[in-house]
Amino acid sequence: MIHAFLWGLLATSSLVLGGLIASRFTFKRKMLGWIMAFGAGALISAVAYELTYEAVSLSKGSGFPAFGFFSGALTFFFSDMLIGKIGARNRKSIDAIHQSNLVVPMVLAIILDGIPESIVIGLGIFEHGTVSLAMLVAVFISNLPEAIASTTGMKAGGWSKKKIILFWFAIALICALASVAGYRFFSGASDEWLSFILAFAGGAILMMLSNTMIPEAYEHGKKLAGVFTVLGFAVSVLVVILENA
Repeated sequence: MIHAFLWGLLATSSLVLGGLIASRFTFKRKMLGWIMAFGAGALISAVAYELTYEAVSLSKGSGFPAFGFFSGALTFFFSDMLIGKIGARNRKSIDAIHQSNLVVPMVLAIILDGIPESIVIGLGIFEHGTVSLAMLVAVFISNLPEAIASTTGMKAGGWSKKKIILFWFAIALICALASVAGYRFFSGASDEWLSFILAFAGGAILMMLSNTMIPEAYEHGKKLAGVFTVLGFAVSVLVVILENA
């Protein structure tokens, strides 16, 4: 169980790293768009190869993967709408200004983004005895632009450097605990329900990418955002190939 926590913390440590980098340096919007596009490409690969394919392989013909995939997508969609109404609609926006009084909706929103990924990391350790390197890399890479973009908005909203770092450290801890939950609470699940959980996470992540990261990446990265998305996808696929060689 401690392994699940440590791997989960490692995957989400890029949130703290991104916060540290962005609190010290200022990034051009175009560069942030490219970074976000690269992270989105890496996560798309993880959804396809690490989540959806694995879910279908575990429970062929049962309908559980399809049910889980659409359930995850709809759950994220409606949860995102609800959280947006209380002030965190633009949490990944590079141009947004995040006032300090929005800390609660910001926490809820970023946890919503990160929990499915973190649960899958813990679940992967239970299934295979070790963490999926491809999933770990994809989560780590995709968290960086989120933290950098959000931290830029926090700085514009007057957040202190100390408060920013504490914020990201708390989020990383919560997501690491979600990895423990994935390892601990689903360890007795049948193959059908494991496939449901994997597909649920895949649907939630894909909806998040479509509604937040990809539009933001294209808005600021322009046509080159597509190039960086392809590069992120290719790097993640390469990791999968090397991991299974």
